[in-house]
This record gives sequence, structure tokens and C-alpha cells, in this order.
Amino acid sequence: MSVSMRDLDPAFQGVGQKAGIELWRIENFKPVPVPQSSYGKFYTGDSYVILKTNALKSGVLRHDIHYWLGNDTSQDEAGAAAIKTIELDAALGGRAVQYREVQGHETERFLSYFKPCIIPQSGGVASGLNHAKPVEHKTRMFVCLGKYVVHVKEVPFARSSLNHDDIFILDTAHKIFQFNGSNSSIQERAKALEVLQYIRDTYHDGKCDIATIEDGRLMSDAESGEFWGFFGGFAPLPRKTQTNGVLSTNTLPTKLYCVVKGQAELVDAEPLTRGLLDTNTCYILDCGVEIYVWLGRSTSLNERKAASGATEEYVRSQDRQKSHIICVIENFETVAFRSKFDSWPQSTAVTVSEDGRGKVAALLKRQGVNVKGLLKAAPTKEEPKPYIDCSGNLQVWRVNGQQKILLPVSDQSKFYTGDCYIYQYTYSGEDQEECLIGTWFGKQSIEEDRISATSQANKIVESQKFLAAQLRVYEGREPMLFFAIFQSFMVLKGGLSDGYKKCILESELPNGTGIGEEVALFRVQGSGPENMQAIQLEPPEMQSRLQKEGSESVEFWKMLGGKSEYPSQKTTTATESDPHLFSCTFSKGELKVTEIYNFNQDDLMTEDIYILDCHSSIFVWVGQQVDPKTRTQALVIAEKFLERDFLLEKLPLQTPLYIIMEASEPQFFTRFFTWDSTKSAMHGNSFQRKLSILKNGGRPTSNNKPKRRTPVSNGGRSGAVEQPQRSRSVTFSPERVRVRGRSPAFVALASTFENPTVRHLSTPPPLETKIYPKSNGSDSSKPASRSTAIASLTATFEQPPRAKFIPRSIKVTSEPPTKTETISNGDLKSSRIETPTIQKDAKDVETEDEEGLTLYPYERLTVSSTDPAPDINIFKRETYLSSAEFRAKFGMAKNAFYKLPKWKQNKLKMVLHLF
Repeated sequence: MSVSMRDLDPAFQGVGQKAGIELWRIENFKPVPVPQSSYGKFYTGDSYVILKTNALKSGVLRHDIHYWLGNDTSQDEAGAAAIKTIELDAALGGRAVQYREVQGHETERFLSYFKPCIIPQSGGVASGLNHAKPVEHKTRMFVCLGKYVVHVKEVPFARSSLNHDDIFILDTAHKIFQFNGSNSSIQERAKALEVLQYIRDTYHDGKCDIATIEDGRLMSDAESGEFWGFFGGFAPLPRKTQTNGVLSTNTLPTKLYCVVKGQAELVDAEPLTRGLLDTNTCYILDCGVEIYVWLGRSTSLNERKAASGATEEYVRSQDRQKSHIICVIENFETVAFRSKFDSWPQSTAVTVSEDGRGKVAALLKRQGVNVKGLLKAAPTKEEPKPYIDCSGNLQVWRVNGQQKILLPVSDQSKFYTGDCYIYQYTYSGEDQEECLIGTWFGKQSIEEDRISATSQANKIVESQKFLAAQLRVYEGREPMLFFAIFQSFMVLKGGLSDGYKKCILESELPNGTGIGEEVALFRVQGSGPENMQAIQLEPPEMQSRLQKEGSESVEFWKMLGGKSEYPSQKTTTATESDPHLFSCTFSKGELKVTEIYNFNQDDLMTEDIYILDCHSSIFVWVGQQVDPKTRTQALVIAEKFLERDFLLEKLPLQTPLYIIMEASEPQFFTRFFTWDSTKSAMHGNSFQRKLSILKNGGRPTSNNKPKRRTPVSNGGRSGAVEQPQRSRSVTFSPERVRVRGRSPAFVALASTFENPTVRHLSTPPPLETKIYPKSNGSDSSKPASRSTAIASLTATFEQPPRAKFIPRSIKVTSEPPTKTETISNGDLKSSRIETPTIQKDAKDVETEDEEGLTLYPYERLTVSSTDPAPDINIFKRETYLSSAEFRAKFGMAKNAFYKLPKWKQNKLKMVLHLF
């Protein structure tokens, strides 16, 4: 496409240089920039041009252009907006996707830019109005439609506007009501609450009362009576009338038109293929709700403007002006457009894109325009991160039929290509102990073992009440997180399972398992320490000798079957691309997905299942309110997603699959969001949660959920208890001081309560800072009090502690050094810390500890004491106990706690301190 400077509007020079939104309003047929403070405020009498710039991880800037037409805008202004959109695309290098948006029928992509909604106001530049806010508040009513984004439309303030299917918001001077139709979904109600909050913040400065009205509650509720009072009292609601909208165009057949001299001519071809589109021509593809305009790369700017005008004339002649018009450029077609054709070859979009942008950049640079944003941005150079604590506890089982065999530590990182494995990795998360249950399938493993591994892994997750994340990995498709966990990974030939031996006999595969061979050849590969691995290959019969690439001996190549070209593998892990989020509906084996644009944490509804497609990995997020039967189908849903290939990525079916449960989201999932863990830990459905946040001033309330601890048994519902296994004490970062298998809470308590002069070798040295600062009465906001340490210690009662910790104020006498037991293969099995002997204090009366706190007997610290201790913080009474009283009280609480039923122990830990 040839471009000259006079063809481009000066308002578009230098735009699209960074990620974000830029917006222009059409005034006198010219684009005028809109102040950023007015973004999202649209007027019914105007037309707008909107540019959305996204910075991809590859460094490329991707652009989407929209032009929005208000209901009262003139036809000339609408035509000007369409033409200016073509010019803006040319200024950006001719590769942007362009969307036509009509008021009330906007695309979900467009609405996602202005969350939670847009509410167009009457007026416009053409009418001469000043867009001034009215002095007196006008009572208005809106209908809210949509489960993922909300279409808001103002309706007449009358009872006849209400129905049982939709959600309505009544905005009065002193109160805002949300009326939930009885047939509306919970997700729709939750999204409508976001609109209610927007109205309160925008038109009431956030100081207006709110109320939610449930359809059918009638007059028994005070707020319902107040709501119906605005309509003169309650009366039965009419049924929703069916309208012949644009949705009826779904049944129309797909047709292709060629634009010739500004006119659309039908192309008679069946089926539709990519070969029908000529690079020197523009085409119109009528798909019903969407009407696409395809612009060949070799067409001129004037030809593209003519194609845009022909499309506008086409929708007017069809009386379908509310249809979505989407304009795509050759080699930059959307997934939805390509899916309309039976065959579509791979394109070279990046090369063509940079060439076109370079020409436009050179043109503008000669005019003195800053063209930094038109050139390809440098990709962000970030060190690969596993987003997981790499010093946790690892257990690995080899699957043999319906059994699983626990591997010793020395064999945890040695997998055989003919076997399947289950691994459990527990580690410290941001605010709780996290657990990952994974399966690894060798390339030569049999289907029977794969099914068994999946089933047994599911039982482990079920035994942990679905709190653990899951990961399914195939050999050769391991993600970086997998290598971070195993640290040194080796894949050996063959397999040890009986099933694989049977497979070898039937297929007459050579070499068996490779056991006992004197020579073994390994390919060591990886892009860095975080993903290094060794893969066993067929060994040549020769002595080990170093061979440098390019200087190999003849004998070396002869043993490998002759010298030939070989691939250069720079990395062993798939590239992670910009993620896409989909909401899933799975019924009767059929999977339907809806993409959610510009997503955030609030888009994850607890009643639904979502798929996060990162290209290199697939995450399945399962809400707590999902039906239990559907929840167990999470892995099947992920497999169906890969089979359907909704994004036309051609991802292999062996792509790593993660299953993430709500309220147990690990960091390697939450990193794709701006995450607030208190939101996912709330109780109730989506509507109840958002209503609670709205009434709480926009802050989620905690449900006092107990922190998850490292599980002891991993054998499923009926499996036997297996001894947890300590893995190697290897740290991932030089800044870490904690060894594998010890949580931060364990280390902190150990450094606090152990004798500072006696430290075990497996425990890092205690910190120099004081753990127990003085209490100053009622000031409970200061951290690191003694009561906090005791409460943290009490929280570990779910498992018996490995060692008995003694407060510093208690006198101790050291016992002989730590005794250890070793198993036959030399691995460390257990470490037993001898219990220090407690010396009884000489005083049980008022005294001071080493930090100056006055200590009292227990009787003076009770609420019903006849002689209560003065000037103490009643919420931290245990801080003021003397040593003897502390021991007595701690022992009584601990013994009484263990005598309680398990459910009472969990409940007690959630709601109160044990002291």
C-alpha cells in the first residue's frame, strides 16, 4: 500500500507508541483528541475513533482500532469516522484490526476497555450542547445484559420495563436499587453490581445508599417495599417480549463478496478457501452477526476507503446497521475470520508487518515526527523464573499397573521413557503451604499406566480436599517449573514396569531397558541451569572421549550412523506467549468457550471453569461453586480445548496441563493477574461476594481460612500412610538460607525458641533482630509479639512437631548432639532432636523478663480475677505469664486440644487463640 503524507490526518502522527488507549471525537469531520479524564464518556450525538495498543512479550506492538457511532450521530459523521479509521491504520503501518461499534450493540472486546461499562449521555458537539451535568438528579432506570461484560441501556422509568429475565438498576436521588429478575444468573447479577458501583461513584460521589431487590420478595422486605413504592406499588410483571434483533442473522449463510469499483459482487465458490482472496483486491465476508472486510496488502489507501464505504452501503441495504463490521488486513487476520475458511495456510505476518511499518516510519521521520512507537520494540529481557519455591519437599512414585512405588531420593530425578510417574511437591507459598501433584508420561509408556497414574494422582488431590494444584507433563514437553522442582533431570531408555516389558516383547523393540550396558550416550540440553536435562540415546560402541562440535572424529560420526545435518535446539521449553482467558461450558461431552478480553481477577466467577491459554501451557481454573461432577472433568475439558484448537495455534495434545482450584491458586498462576488472595478466599457465590465487598467500602473481608499445612499421607482415600521423604537440601537462589523441606514458619520458630548457643546443622542461624518487642498497652498493631509466635506454634498442631521448642525465658540444659538413623542406601531417614530439660523457675510471682515485661501469675490475668493485673493488653494476656504458668498453660492447652475431635480442632484454630 502506497502512502503519502497528505493522505494522513495530522492528529494521527506519532500515535500508538506505547500500550494503552487513545481516543478522538469527530468534530467538523476531523478527529480531535479527547482528554484522558473523559475516556469512557460517550455522547449519543457524536462519533469517536479509539486506538488500543498492546505491547506483546515479543516486543511487537499490536493495534486494534474501533470507531463508535452514537444513536443520534449524523450519517456524514459516521462516514468520516470510518474513513479516519482507515487513515489511522495506514499511519500505524497497515496491520491493525478495525471494528465498527454501534451504540447498544458494541463488541465485548470494545466494552472490556471501559470496565465495568459505558453509559452514553445525551447530546453531542453537533447539537451545540455543552455536556453539562444537570443540577437536579434525575431518576433513571437501566437494564444490564451480559455475563462477562455488561451492556447497559437506559429504559423508561416504568413498571412495564421490568421483567423476570434481566437485571435492572434504578438510580434515585438518595438510593440505588438493583432488581434481579428471577430468571437471571448469579454471574449476571455479580456483573451488574459493578455497574451499580460505577453509578454510585460517578453520579453520587460514592456516598449513596444501595439495595438489592430479589424478584418475588414482594412487600415483606422493607427495601422491596421502598423499591415498589417508586412504581406505585407491586403488580405482576409482564413477560419479556421477543424482538427480532441482530441475533436472528445467525441463521444466514456465509457469503463472500468482491469489491469492484466500490460495489460488492458475489463470489460464487464453495467451499471457502484462502486461495479465493487476491492480494490486489478487497472482499466482504458476510457471516451474519459479523461482517468482515478483507483488505489485500497490495491495495491502495483509496481502494480501502472505497471498500469501507461499500460495506456501509451493504449493511444499509440489508437493514442490518447494528451488525458488527470488522476490517482485517492480509496476513493479520483474526482467528475468527480464518475459522470461516475450510483451509488456511500458515502466514509470515511478522516479516510483512515490520516492512510496512518501516516504510511509514521513514515517511514520517522525514516530516520531523517522532516514530519510536512505529518500530518494533525491543523484547523484554527477563531471566526465566519458575515462580515456585525450589527448596520444598519432593516425593516421587513410579506407576506399575494399579500400584505406585515410592522412589528413594537418589532416584527421584531419574525417569525411564517407558514408565509413568507421580510426584508430590510441597513448598512454602506466599501465605500458606502449597502443594503440587503431577504426573509424567514417558514417550514409550503404555496407555494402561497413563490411566492409572492419572487416577491415582486424582485420588491424592481428592484426599487433600482438592487444595493441591495438578500438572500433567509428557516427556519432551516439560515446562520450566518442572525442571525447577527436579533441578537435575535425567531420562533413561526403557522402562521398569511390567507393562513396558510386555510392550517391548510385542513390538520387538531393541536394547530393552538399557540396564547393564557398559556404554551410555546422553544428550545434555537446556538454555540454562533452570532447565538442564540429560536424555539417553543409542550408545556407540567406543570409549568415552570429548568431541567438540565441528572437530568430531570420523569414528564418532560412524558410530552415530554417519554425519548429517542436525537441528540446533536452543531451548527445551515452549515459548510462553501473551495469555488468553476463556470461560468454559461443558455439557454432554461438548465444550463451548467464550473469550474474555482484558481480563482481571474479578472475571473469575466461582460458579464457572476458565481456561488460561499461555501457548506453552494450559491452565484450568475451577471455581469452588462448580458442580462436583463437572469439577472432576477438568482434565477432560483441557484435553477438549486442545483438540478443538480454538485459537488455531496447532498446539500438540502433549502440552502441559495445570488444574488450579479456587482459593488455592499458586504464584505461577496468579502472576498473570493483579491478584488479591482475600477475594478468592471469600465465602458465598459471586453475587454475594461482590455485594459484601461493595457494602464494605470496596474491601474484601477475610473468612479466617486456616493456612494449609504439608500433608502427611498421600495414598488416596484408601491408601496406606507412607513416610514423607526428605529430598536433597539444594537451594535455587544463593540468597536463600532455608534448606529444602523446612518452611519459613519452622525456621522462624526454631530460631526463636532454640538455645542461641546450641544450633543444629540443618537449621540456619537465628536472626539478630529481636522477635518479641515490648508491648505498650493497647497498641496491637506492632508485629512480632510473643503471642504471635505462640499462636504460630499452636497452628502446627495438625501435625506433631518434629522438635519441642522452648521460649528463651526458660532455662535449658543441653543434651548430647542430634542422633540420626540411616537406611540401607545411605540416605538420611530421620533426625531426632532430644528434648531439653526444663529448670523450674524460682519465682512464680510478679517479676520481669529479659525484655522488661512485668510477669504475673495466671490467676491475675483472667477476666474474672478478683485482683486483676493493671495496665495490660487484655488481647495478649499470655505475654505477661510467668515461665511456670506459661509451661503449665501451654501444656494444658496442647493436651486438651489433642483430645478434641478433628473437626473441633480445625474449627478452634479458625476462630480463636488457644490461650
